[in-house]
Amino acid sequence: MRLTTERLDLRELTRDDLPALRAILQDEETMLAYEGAFDDEMVDNWLDRMLERYETPGHGFMAVVLRETDEMIGQCGLTMQHILNEDVLEVGYLFNRAHWHRGYALEAATACRDFAFDELGADRVWAQIRDTNLSSMNVAIRLGMTVRGRFVKHYRGVDMPHLAFAIDRAHWALPAFASH
Repeated sequence: MRLTTERLDLRELTRDDLPALRAILQDEETMLAYEGAFDDEMVDNWLDRMLERYETPGHGFMAVVLRETDEMIGQCGLTMQHILNEDVLEVGYLFNRAHWHRGYALEAATACRDFAFDELGADRVWAQIRDTNLSSMNVAIRLGMTVRGRFVKHYRGVDMPHLAFAIDRAHWALPAFASH
């Protein structure tokens, strides 16, 4: 699977992306929502899960490559997640901190949201966001998502309050989203 935006190319992750993936997943500040940086084994397992997801269900986080420099600056994609007691299609995004606040997360997540509706026929796309992550909340809101509920994820030995954001196909189909 490949997606293209104005400034970005989204493509499946490969083992060659491991250094760039480590730079993201092993950065303490970037990984605050995950209760801290990953060690090497956790990064390897993350990549293995994404590679498996390309086979079943056919999508996962993709490498986000800045076309201007051919640098992998983040990852974004669609995964199945358990949110509000339901297995749902979620758009997620994680970017190298050096590339924050430039609109890349919104640009990549918009392409993934549109792919979910256009190509996968999704009725709703979700985002699960830790309740302290204001930047990610702002991306979700700009994607047209609204809060649908609160839930707690137990991860790495910690209870983490999250907000469940979502956008329905009917809302996405409104003229305000006519760019898709």
